[in-house]
Amino acid sequence: MEERDEPGEYRQTPYRAPDGATEVLLIRHGASAPARPDRPFPLVDGHGDPELAPEGREQAERVGERLAGAHLDGGERLDAVYVTPLRRTAETAAPLVRRLGLEPRVEPGLREVHLGEWEGGLFRKKVAENDPVARRMFAEERWDVIPGAEGNEVFAARVEESLARLAAAHAGGRIAVFTHGGVIAQALAAAAGARPFAFLGADNGSISRLVRLGGLSAVRGFNDISHLDRPAPAPLT
Repeated sequence: MEERDEPGEYRQTPYRAPDGATEVLLIRHGASAPARPDRPFPLVDGHGDPELAPEGREQAERVGERLAGAHLDGGERLDAVYVTPLRRTAETAAPLVRRLGLEPRVEPGLREVHLGEWEGGLFRKKVAENDPVARRMFAEERWDVIPGAEGNEVFAARVEESLARLAAAHAGGRIAVFTHGGVIAQALAAAAGARPFAFLGADNGSISRLVRLGGLSAVRGFNDISHLDRPAPAPLT
């Protein structure tokens, strides 16, 4: 029997997204191949494009198992799956789309921030070596401290344009967006009115959540990795 408030009583209730809002699941791609100075990553439109590492493929299977299971059980039905032009996102989405029979859609505006002269894997080396420019980048929370890198304002504008357009196209629904750590950080910082790098560092294979309605966004979750604690499922054939 449904419990009703007595006159003059106002109970706390579970969160419910506003009518017409879109839930956006932001999934960071699985761990990609290691960077090696003698073998820079291939570039796609100037962006480094490594494939997934073996551990990244395991993470992709776990993401697919979790989201497909929720979808098929009717708990978190997905209206669409989006990836970026960089193959690590498509490879991470592959187990999910294989299970659900959905065709992933490519959203170029949600590709990773462009790292200028540090593309191709050099960014990882510079950060690992505590390069002075890397230290300044983190201190100032600006990507364009790196020579030739994308400015925060340009990056923020393209991420917002893409998310707003996708949310409007799936009003009242739920979508899964396989994307990158910098994009997730930007999207959540904008929604929360936080520092630019406040949400930087989402784990590979993690799930973060936004609810969008018109020009408003709410953060409903960050860096959920509970599915990565379970043994990896066997790939479907």
